[in-house]
Amino acid sequence: MTNPIAGLVFAPLVPWPLIWALAGIAALLLALALWRGLPGWALRGLAALALLAALTGPALQQEERESLSDIVILVVDDSASQGLSDRRAQTAAAIAGVEAEIAALPGTELRIRRFSDGEEDAGTLAMTAVSEALAEEPRARVAGVILISDGRVHDLDLTAQIPAPFHLLLTGHDRDWDRRLVIKNAPAFAIIGEEFTLSLMIEDRGAVPASAGDMVDLTIAVDADAPQTYTVPVGEELELPVTLSHGGMNVLQFSVPGAEGELTDRNNAAVVQVNGVRDRLRVLLVSGEPHAGERVWRNLLKSDASVDLVHFTILRPPEKQDGVPVDELSLIAFPTRELFVEKISEFDLIIFDRYRMRGILPMSYIENVVNYVKGGGTVLVAAGPEYGAVDSLYRSPLSEILPVAPTAQVIEGGFKPKITELGQRHPVTEGLEKFAPAPPSADGTPGWGRWMRAIEVEKFSGQTVMEGPNGLPLLVLDRVGEGRVAVLASDQAWLWGRGYEGGGPQLELLRRLAHWMLKEPELEEETLTATAKGEVLTITRRTISDQPPGDLVVTGPDGAQQVLKMEQKAPGHYETHWQAPGLGLYRLEQGDLTRVIGVGPSAPREFLETIASGEALAPLVEATRGGIVALDDGMPDIRSVAADRPAAGRGWIGITPRAAYLTTAVTMAEMLPVWAWALIAALLSVLAWLIEGRRGAKAV
Repeated sequence: MTNPIAGLVFAPLVPWPLIWALAGIAALLLALALWRGLPGWALRGLAALALLAALTGPALQQEERESLSDIVILVVDDSASQGLSDRRAQTAAAIAGVEAEIAALPGTELRIRRFSDGEEDAGTLAMTAVSEALAEEPRARVAGVILISDGRVHDLDLTAQIPAPFHLLLTGHDRDWDRRLVIKNAPAFAIIGEEFTLSLMIEDRGAVPASAGDMVDLTIAVDADAPQTYTVPVGEELELPVTLSHGGMNVLQFSVPGAEGELTDRNNAAVVQVNGVRDRLRVLLVSGEPHAGERVWRNLLKSDASVDLVHFTILRPPEKQDGVPVDELSLIAFPTRELFVEKISEFDLIIFDRYRMRGILPMSYIENVVNYVKGGGTVLVAAGPEYGAVDSLYRSPLSEILPVAPTAQVIEGGFKPKITELGQRHPVTEGLEKFAPAPPSADGTPGWGRWMRAIEVEKFSGQTVMEGPNGLPLLVLDRVGEGRVAVLASDQAWLWGRGYEGGGPQLELLRRLAHWMLKEPELEEETLTATAKGEVLTITRRTISDQPPGDLVVTGPDGAQQVLKMEQKAPGHYETHWQAPGLGLYRLEQGDLTRVIGVGPSAPREFLETIASGEALAPLVEATRGGIVALDDGMPDIRSVAADRPAAGRGWIGITPRAAYLTTAVTMAEMLPVWAWALIAALLSVLAWLIEGRRGAKAV
């Protein structure tokens, strides 16, 4: 509809301050005329007004205005929590009701904007949706904003300035109730073998029925171990002592069974991922005699701040025989009993560096070392020429766990250590060539310097990952019981550290070897690992087998299984990327390896709070004079109310008409030209002069 609107406008010939100054002077002169009793004062005043009109340039402006309709924005919450109970049906009925009510209001349009869950478990981003909807419409036409939601909004800090009443149509029912499992505190890291406390609580929210009970079964599982179930109270904070048994990621799963009538069981489980780290690694290093590479192991271990190193060196040359008792050869007593009997189990690694049996350690102590390895300990033998001698460690009870036997032959002469085919797949030596100072030669010889001595040994167990001259075993790794044993059949690794013939990856090799001995998870031969970025899983399998692993079976949180194939990326290294269909806990199985990983939280943010409530949005609703209406009580009427009046009442909500318009045409008509105003002012002035002159003549 078009409405003509007229008004008076001015186009001054001079600045307004000058016009106001002239008007002030005219007012003073007019007052003087009144004081003197001049009969033409009125005409003089009109003449002044005419002159001022000539300076201000008055004109009549006429606008053609087209009335614009008011806009009501309806924001619809389609997030996951709106799928609980019959909230979808309530939402659909509310949308139909709002459409009917707005259609009945003249000059009012409805804009509908829907939104779903935010990315990366951001929750319900209702305020973001409201802000985006307002940005798309002229604010001067917005007469109201209506949100249909359960009220569980997760971006209240992004609340926009709303220029009209804001209303919440609340889904859900008064009878709704839900049970959830909440982790109160859980560390991201924990020390292996040390107990820490994890707090959790099982809460009932809403209209909890009496049949729900005060006790519930809590099931706890660690990684892929068999779960254990305990009966615990509801509504009380529980403190659970937890001790991690291995390094790397430990996945703790907690769950309670679903109860009859609760809104959802998606929040009845929780997953805690705790990274197990070692506090301090205790290493015992026993050097049998001084030699050029003696400090190699010491420097390596001392460079790691997390390692507590106990190092003893026997300085007496083996060829010196003077009859002095062994226990009188040191300035301080060698605490052999304390180290090899009382505290041997406290060490994570024992290294024998060119050690020979010379009566310092009794055979019973060596038997303790054997038992230590079988019980989970680790021993590394860095062998030199003494390994093939009559007083070799192999001539002691330690031979029971050693994977190689000496032949008494020492090979003198340069050779380049080579990584075996198995070593190409073993994590200790995998890809070691890329750390070489030079690329491999054309015949495949590694690009590192030579070693000058090797001990000839015969392997009867374990895995040979490096070989020396004539293909002889150089580095052999083995598992004995729960422990590990390694033998390095050369004392020449120090040449790489000194840069001889370019040197080689001495530090990387010995670091990996030590960490494999210390059972670091990333250096295990057979591993199945997975990392999650968003909902994409990167699954990696490492194996030393020359055969590809079998199918990978993935079990989702709903129990559905999917079989995946893995692509070989490098020798012994297989990988695949998989898009998880949703958030939750996934179980990966391949052969006898099992891995559990959580994609996002086990209970998404949408299901942390499931009982509908308008409490969080109440301040915004009150600030705009809006209202919160439970759809369980019925659909409210929509009325037009004045801007300064409350916009909600019993059974109704209001919108404020904005009376917005669009100017389609503007015409201006000058009242009189300047010369006409000047002529009128002159005529009035002459007339005033004549009147005053005649009256003055009569008075005479």
